[in-house]
Amino acid sequence: MDFRLEISLVRDSSHAPYSPQMTTLPAIGFIGTGVMGRSMALHLATAGYSLAVHNRTKDKAQDLLDAGAQWHDSAASVARASDVVITMLGFPADVEQTYLGADGVIANARAGTLLIDMTTSSPVLARRIADAAAAHGMSSVDAPVSGGDVGARAATLVIMCGGEQAAFDRAQPILQLLGKNIARLGPPGSGQHCKMANQIAVAVGMVAWCEALAYARKAGLDPQAVHASISGGAAGSWAMTNLAPRALAENFAPGFYVKHILKDIRIAVESAEEMGLQVPGMRCAQELYDRVAALGWEEFGTQVLYRLYTSQ
Repeated sequence: MDFRLEISLVRDSSHAPYSPQMTTLPAIGFIGTGVMGRSMALHLATAGYSLAVHNRTKDKAQDLLDAGAQWHDSAASVARASDVVITMLGFPADVEQTYLGADGVIANARAGTLLIDMTTSSPVLARRIADAAAAHGMSSVDAPVSGGDVGARAATLVIMCGGEQAAFDRAQPILQLLGKNIARLGPPGSGQHCKMANQIAVAVGMVAWCEALAYARKAGLDPQAVHASISGGAAGSWAMTNLAPRALAENFAPGFYVKHILKDIRIAVESAEEMGLQVPGMRCAQELYDRVAALGWEEFGTQVLYRLYTSQ
């Protein structure tokens, strides 16, 4: 009998809550197989995990189905088939509906299920999900990531976690297949707060390298030569190394969408305001990316910001 089918039959016949002491690999449900989620889920399939997958567009999950994952038509169906549910979605509204909706994960998963939301979302929402999960005998970890499509493909993501220690410990073997820098920052919502700090550095940093290379171009220098000169020094950053060359080559394909960095900027600004913190650098980035979006470039990668400077 096929190993995955045998586990499925045992689960369906017993209807027992998942126990962390089970010796077999837990069945994983993965919801959201877009630019990053698809690569992340493939790492889990390669490691031998049984996968139940769902995405709004089925063809974006085809690589996973070819690798042996089982397609499910809804988040509820994934939840019923899984011991661990991982989500990698676009916006907080998607996260809220997927977890807290009447046909969502928490309403349909078994007691003992571990929920891992890897979407960049709201710290407040992460705490709501944790409370709802606990009320249903489940545990949750908010685990947003940094590293973009490159990090997802290479399994080198930075993973910032919030949640109870026991939930984090249970998630670790799975997260270690997806990233290299994995840390628990505190209780539920802490992972999202850390990601907001990350996104402040990212968004303001995007403005910095775009402005630097636009300046070089305006001064009559070769921006690629300038990039080669400054990217290895104090001006260097992950974005300078990985995204600036794409922008200089006029490759604006999304590793991380403009629409998503705008979402993150708004969450960060709102969270900072709630804490009474002024973030003028982030507000500058917000103004510039709002201009990018107004030009119809929301579906491009964040490096399209450089085009805003060069089109002046």
